[in-house]
Amino acid sequence: MRRSPRPLLAALAVPLAAALALLLLAPAPATADRVVVGGHPVRTVEAPWAVALASRELFGKKRSGQFCGGAVVGPTIVLTAAHCLSRGVLGVNWWEARDLRVIIGRNDLRASDGVEYPPAKVWVNPAYEGDNRAGDIAVITLGYPLPSAYIVPMAGSGDRAYQPGERAAVYGWGDTEGNGSYASALRTTTVRVLADATCEAAYPGDAEGDYAADSMVCAGVPKGGRDACQGDSGGPLVAQGRLVGLVSWGSGCAVAGRPGVYTRISAVARLVAAHG
Repeated sequence: MRRSPRPLLAALAVPLAAALALLLLAPAPATADRVVVGGHPVRTVEAPWAVALASRELFGKKRSGQFCGGAVVGPTIVLTAAHCLSRGVLGVNWWEARDLRVIIGRNDLRASDGVEYPPAKVWVNPAYEGDNRAGDIAVITLGYPLPSAYIVPMAGSGDRAYQPGERAAVYGWGDTEGNGSYASALRTTTVRVLADATCEAAYPGDAEGDYAADSMVCAGVPKGGRDACQGDSGGPLVAQGRLVGLVSWGSGCAVAGRPGVYTRISAVARLVAAHG
């Protein structure tokens, strides 16, 4: 599965809202990193709802222990992929990851800016099955509310943002070249939402995977070259200012004819409401 990825700060003394307001004003640290396959760097102030999941105990101190991405969709609600919190990714049950953190407002994962939050509650979709990959959603509840500027609205059923050909942006800190070259700075790339028929033709249920239009959406470009990759799992796909998908799976990275497949947000909105 292409999208599979491979805090630990003391309590802050300043009020949460004040700390996050400072993040919006902070300059982005300089970086020479390459970016999401075919993409470019982006400051977290431009996409404040794009967050990193991290565990230094499990993934080391380099890059703050980042292993997946996520998206803020409510004052205390962060969405990510169910497979990000699986034993296959973590090597342990998610509740055994004692320093699991959601990192918000950190451009460069080698730095110490931004804020790190421990989850107050975690729900991983029990219906998610790694073989068919449907329902790849998990909900992380934070113990402190975030300002509205950090929230990206979720696209509902029938939203125009799902129309084929719609421009969309995917965000993450994952592999920039498809060969394990993980970036330290947040980056983004622009893709197009594709018709379900195109996605079904690319993934008809053979060894490459099985695309299910009722729970998935796919995006890419005809010639390849732009895509999410390993380490971007759970990260946001945004079109028309709304969250339409979470990075889930695909065959290779940025390969022509093999678009990225995302959890369709409109299909899991009720699960988010029930468990957020």
